[in-house]
Amino acid sequence: MKKIFDSLIFKLVLAVTIGLIVGFISSESVMNVIVTLKYVLGQVIFFSVPLIIIGFIAPSIAKLRHNASQLLGFAIGFAYISSVGAAAFSAIFGYILIPKLSIASTTGSLRELPELIFQLDIPQVMPVMSALFLSIIVGLAVTWTKADLVEKFLNEFQNIVLSLVNKVVIPILPFFIATTFASLAYEGSITNHLPVFLKVIVIVLIGHFIWMSVLYLIAGIMSGKNPMEVIKYYGPAYLTAVGSMSSAATLPVALECANKSKVLRKDILDFSVPLCSNIHLCGSVLTEVFFVMVVSQILYGHLPSVGNMVLFILLLGVFAIGAPGVPGGTVMASLGLITSVLGFNETGTALILTIFALQDSFGTACNVVGDGALTLMLTGVADKKNIKSDDRSFNL
Repeated sequence: MKKIFDSLIFKLVLAVTIGLIVGFISSESVMNVIVTLKYVLGQVIFFSVPLIIIGFIAPSIAKLRHNASQLLGFAIGFAYISSVGAAAFSAIFGYILIPKLSIASTTGSLRELPELIFQLDIPQVMPVMSALFLSIIVGLAVTWTKADLVEKFLNEFQNIVLSLVNKVVIPILPFFIATTFASLAYEGSITNHLPVFLKVIVIVLIGHFIWMSVLYLIAGIMSGKNPMEVIKYYGPAYLTAVGSMSSAATLPVALECANKSKVLRKDILDFSVPLCSNIHLCGSVLTEVFFVMVVSQILYGHLPSVGNMVLFILLLGVFAIGAPGVPGGTVMASLGLITSVLGFNETGTALILTIFALQDSFGTACNVVGDGALTLMLTGVADKKNIKSDDRSFNL
């Protein structure tokens, strides 16, 4: 029972519930305090975004030189293509389905929020896109120059940023979400849209299973093997991921499931499954893309433009590869994209964080099961290239 109370999803559900209740019953003077607290917490979270980007993208790129092999390039390529493909699939159906959900914009009929008691601004150390570009060029430069000292520094910085996420950002997240939903309830924007969120979550879950089916179909064609001989063993891994919300926690179970398959080479799955658990986040990006489109329609009265969505998806695939291994890591790493590319404000970002977190366990499960498909693809590549099981080109 203690594990349930300590879980992030329980805290977020509790935060949403308390926030709604407080927002519906609060007076203007109480809301003065709430909107001020919301603003300060938002400043702390958004200050952390460039640090998160640098702390995870740069070290991830720098580490690749230690794993340089024939199959590594294929694994990263497959992971990126799968994530971008899942995001594009989600966006296409978002443009088709979201207008049919009868989502009315709340921009014209909201109750006005009271003024802040005080305004504490905490500027970011650099713009989000600058942080992304810096991460990429520093990571690449480390691989080119084999700068071991800088790589160690980046790894240490990654640990520092992960500690920041775990000890500062994640703990204050429920309070930020509670204040956000209190504001939404006070404004009146949440009343008519809670049923829409529930419908959207169901749509996304269906999308997960469709994309997993697509991946395994492609894997079967590429490898010439029956994909059912892989996916039928992944039930325990799926359930473990749903319960843990963590690819890392599910990794031992995923390896055990993959080892039961007779069509996967053990030497390849020992390499592929741990790697893909960190870089292959197809379920998470599929979810995030659909959710940002829904929230854009609700808060701003329109879907993001196609051009902005294409840019968002292409960059999201990069961010997913270096996302932190914490619940909601994908959306946390891409907060900068949500604000800079799509133009979301604090309210929109909080909504994304909340509804993403409420189904994050299912997105993680989709990621984990999808790793089996990528492993089958790599098995097919190894067979076609006649890479032997003792070939040092992919042994890590």
